[in-house]
Amino acid sequence: MSDAKFTDEIESLKTLRDELRVQLNLAGKDARDLFATAEKSWQKLDARLRLVGRESKKELEEVQKAARPLAEEIKRAYTKIRELI
Repeated sequence: MSDAKFTDEIESLKTLRDELRVQLNLAGKDARDLFATAEKSWQKLDARLRLVGRESKKELEEVQKAARPLAEEIKRAYTKIRELI
């Protein structure tokens, strides 16, 4: 996967995350709980992405590969939250 595509996916997650934070003020407990769980995963992903800036290209690919499942997990959670609110 290209760096640009991965970066676009992460930016999309950031935007969705920000939108959901605003909407969660009016949401039910289930949605808030799910967001709290997704937020923990986001913190892990964010920490891994910070490493990217310090890694070589080969290591960058490995970090992206390791981060992809976490990003997909967060996306599924955010999508479910959006459906709940």
